[in-house]
Amino acid sequence: MENGHSQAFHRAPASVSPPTGFAQGQGSFSGMMAAGQTHARQGSMSLSPQSPPGSSTAAAVNGVLSARSRAVSIPGHSAAQVPKMLTPFDMGDIRILLLENVSQGAVDMLRQQGYQVDFHKGAWSEEELCEKIHNYHAIGIRSKTKLTAKVFRKAPKLLVVGCFCIGTNQVDLTAAAKAGVAVFNSPFANSRSVAELVIGEMIALSRQLVDRAAEMRTGEWNKVSKGCYEVRGKVLGIVGYGHIGSQLSVLAEAMGMSVIYHDVLPLMPLGSARQTESLNELLAHADFVTLHVPELPETKNMMGAAQLAQMKKGAYLLNNARGTVVDIPALIDSLQSGHLAGAAVDVYPREPKANAKDSFVDGLNGWESRLRACPNVILTPHIGGSTEEAQRMIGIEVANALIRYINYGGSVGSVNFPEVDLRVITEADSRVVRICYVHQNQPGSLRAINDILGSHNVDKQHTDSFKDVAYLMADISGVDDDDVRDLYDKITKTDANILTRLLS
Repeated sequence: MENGHSQAFHRAPASVSPPTGFAQGQGSFSGMMAAGQTHARQGSMSLSPQSPPGSSTAAAVNGVLSARSRAVSIPGHSAAQVPKMLTPFDMGDIRILLLENVSQGAVDMLRQQGYQVDFHKGAWSEEELCEKIHNYHAIGIRSKTKLTAKVFRKAPKLLVVGCFCIGTNQVDLTAAAKAGVAVFNSPFANSRSVAELVIGEMIALSRQLVDRAAEMRTGEWNKVSKGCYEVRGKVLGIVGYGHIGSQLSVLAEAMGMSVIYHDVLPLMPLGSARQTESLNELLAHADFVTLHVPELPETKNMMGAAQLAQMKKGAYLLNNARGTVVDIPALIDSLQSGHLAGAAVDVYPREPKANAKDSFVDGLNGWESRLRACPNVILTPHIGGSTEEAQRMIGIEVANALIRYINYGGSVGSVNFPEVDLRVITEADSRVVRICYVHQNQPGSLRAINDILGSHNVDKQHTDSFKDVAYLMADISGVDDDDVRDLYDKITKTDANILTRLLS
């Protein structure tokens, strides 16, 4: 189709095998993820390309099923158990763009797969992305790079996006799906880091540590106990009882705090925590209110003047979620009036695109100087998940998702895409090709593809749809080079085609 991807893929032989343990996991998402993490730590397998490095694309196309197949050696496993490393058909090297200083471990994992990886420490603007994105098959970002519909229109080769963070609001997910681009993230890897930060913030606020430390740096000695408290025996109110909120609940109870929480869903509490009937009930009883909700239309300014007024006098507000969930001018008024005793803010509606002096100023949001002047306020530059441990785990998780999708077609874990997977093709499976067919979710699309596949032996097939986009994976056996070319030509010409890839 005119607006679809017209290419399949061919990648030069890599020097590293798939992650260990794929055979035990039988191609499952959990098995592959666990194996990938083991591989990232150990790198224990060896891979021997059957075709010499540097062989041309033309040569690979002429030997689709023979010259491009690669042997993997795993001691103690038969050929029927060992997964075959699949290579995309009919294209050159896979190029990946990594921005915003993502984990070096992820960079290494992707390069070990034989991909060409371009690594940059900063974010790119929309203009720069539109100028250069056409060169890449995959892109990895964090929270500052914005992938808009305009960017996706300029990305004819793009297959997949990896968000090396929790959130995906920086990506136009609908535009990505319509372009046949799967988007993956790491929703849970930094949960512990954020939970620990909240514990530290609560102690620092209750003891006014930030103000005392600032005074000492100016030479002032101000030893006071008035307005300083232990957190033991206090009530922590958690808004959003997901992975972060629930971990925080356990840590807070271990410190002698009582925990209440509010969530839009009825959730089983951990320990002695109790779910409140409403947000207002939580606000009226909590000494500390901490927010852990996603950025949605329903959560925008969910903590405004009315909600802040519902909080106990002398309470503390902590926001390590999203910058839009708190009305900052209302928070400033509540702090200046003395209604709230302090606040910790790690996220903001608009944030600087890069580390720099004099960047968190009034020209950004319009209230920065007023917020900085408030007493007993902890301001941090979006560092909730910024620990070595969290970034390493995020790098492993997202890099594995990119490798799994590029090499094997599995989309389980995608946030905008049908979740489809098949068990692995093994070394014992000869003359097998995997079809990865992204298409419009419209009547007759499956009939059209099955008419094409009907004259071949379909070993396994899985399809699913998500809104306007559908995704089909099928393994076809007993095919030769001419069959592969014929399948590819026919599938890419179907009316519903968005993107077609053949892996073998």
